[in-house]
Amino acid sequence: MNQPPRHLTLAELEAGLRELPAAPRERGTLALILRRHEDGVRETPGRVVLSCEAGVPGDAWCRLPAPRNLDMQLAVMNRDVAALIAAGQPLTTFGDNLYVDLDLSAANLPAGTRLRVGAALVEVTPHPHNGCSKFNARFGNNALRLVQRAETRSHNYRGVYWRVIEAGAVAVGDAIEVVALRASA
Repeated sequence: MNQPPRHLTLAELEAGLRELPAAPRERGTLALILRRHEDGVRETPGRVVLSCEAGVPGDAWCRLPAPRNLDMQLAVMNRDVAALIAAGQPLTTFGDNLYVDLDLSAANLPAGTRLRVGAALVEVTPHPHNGCSKFNARFGNNALRLVQRAETRSHNYRGVYWRVIEAGAVAVGDAIEVVALRASA
């Protein structure tokens, strides 16, 4: 049976957030990799080589006209928060590139923070990762309100953007380590 997605109430989302385990702050894990193909198919490879030029090679970001905004190269979301908001839908419904077990809050990972993911080095960008009309349609107005509210915005529940500083292979299960807070340009 193909049932429409269930959108959680704001109270359900807030209660769910309170029940989530605390995300690791300095050393996390890469939980899922996603690549969005031109035909709309979403692939979840177990391993990719992150590239300074392409981010996740073959992803939709690579097909944007040049010059592409490097501050939006890799869309990243906390896996537990994504699962809560998805309310039973596959995580691939979001379309982010990387799903992680890591605290993505601005207090923990301010813009400029550098992280080692597998063999790659990435940097948190200052570009906000906000919910949009697609997010609203997929997960409901309450989820959009949750991620955009002033009092919760700094938690980065919708996620963050990273850019690749040093190319390298990454695989599901790889460690993510904070290597430098607010690295200089």
